[in-house]
Amino acid sequence: MSVEPLHRTLDQELVALVRGVSLECPACGEFVMRARGTIFCPECGGQFGDEEALEPGLGVSLQVG
Repeated sequence: MSVEPLHRTLDQELVALVRGVSLECPACGEFVMRARGTIFCPECGGQFGDEEALEPGLGVSLQVG
């Protein structure tokens, strides 16, 4: 019996987040919220979504294409 790693890559985390499978912010681990075509974290200010939907001046961004 072998031990399997439990961690996922950043790419896998972001895909799970965008698909709605994960509700955890990859930056801080808090719950994310979905609004206006973006996914954002109220705790750390990270935003994930299409470039047009992101608010300028806030931290992390992911372009979904």
